[in-house]
Amino acid sequence: MRRDIRVQTEPFDVGGETARLSAGDHSIGAVASFVGLVRAHNRVGDEHAEIATMTLEHYPGMTEKALDRIVDVAAERWSLQAVTVIHRVGELHLGEPIVLVLTASAHRQAAFESCQFIMDILKTEAPFWKKERLPDGSERWVDARESDGKAAARWLAGD
Repeated sequence: MRRDIRVQTEPFDVGGETARLSAGDHSIGAVASFVGLVRAHNRVGDEHAEIATMTLEHYPGMTEKALDRIVDVAAERWSLQAVTVIHRVGELHLGEPIVLVLTASAHRQAAFESCQFIMDILKTEAPFWKKERLPDGSERWVDARESDGKAAARWLAGD
């Protein structure tokens, strides 16, 4: 299985990355994708806050290894021809892409399920730290969401 795992500050081109993933591989019958974007609001507990920017930090080397392990597990569970995971770090602005997950397989079910699995597990297992800057200039670190933990637990329980 081919894999491309990157952590970078630069934006990525979804169309270009999708074309690169499947180029010349005629065994691929399906490509599933997920693109996460910086949204203008976030809910922390019962509070709803507008966001001006988001900064993502990571632990270089450790982050890539964690992403590689997540892809390994996906490749054990589904028959995949190729996977791309690109995660951005640094300061990101509203509407900018944060993360791209592409999975390629012979059939759509494996592509869909593995793409969702990688994203769900990435949210809880990859060492990224998120800080939001609010319009008034204040900043806050964002904790993991309970819903992310539940999504990951569902996969890890064998569902």
